[in-house]
Amino acid sequence: MAKPLIQLALDSLDYDVSVKLAQQAARYVDIIEIGTPCVKVNGLALVKDLRARFPNKLILADLKTMDAGFYEAEPFFKAGADITTVLGTADLDTIKGVIAVANKYGKQAQVDLINVIDKAACARAAAAAGAHIIGIHTGIDQQIAGQTPFADLAALLALGLDVKVSVAGGIKQATVGGVVEAGASIIVVGGAITGAKSPAESAAEIRSLVDTAAGA
Repeated sequence: MAKPLIQLALDSLDYDVSVKLAQQAARYVDIIEIGTPCVKVNGLALVKDLRARFPNKLILADLKTMDAGFYEAEPFFKAGADITTVLGTADLDTIKGVIAVANKYGKQAQVDLINVIDKAACARAAAAAGAHIIGIHTGIDQQIAGQTPFADLAALLALGLDVKVSVAGGIKQATVGGVVEAGASIIVVGGAITGAKSPAESAAEIRSLVDTAAGA
């Protein structure tokens, strides 16, 4: 079983808090995500800062682009992001724009299926357009209502598309092993690390659980 990447989701609006959390957890994760609320408030400055601090980590700017894909994503790739996201509910030409600019810089475009009704059709179209990553994402408001990403993850993986599959939505120590066994390429962890008493210890625990489940 291939070992999936662990993605740390930073959703604090506070610049310094975000940097501190990244510093605490970085050694245990593969991707540092500047979450949508965080990137809206802190923008390119935080992308550049994290790029400089963590040259060996992938940086994801969770833009959730809905229009003007090439135009919106390009500054973030220039600033050092390795991955930006575009919504699956966007026009396919918008998705293609993000894919095009990602390819221009040798980076990756992720299509986020949050609130997409026909996830299979969207995922197939995005993969055919050249998307690098398809993301199953149960949002915070949906989590509060009791939803989880696991059934959607299984359905997407069953399609057998030639893309990486990311999954986000309340993943924690108790569930991360099952996500690994399901076959996700990227496991996004937010509150289980950032909301922990010791983010470093929590990140280390999740790293150990992922490695064990993957047989690493």
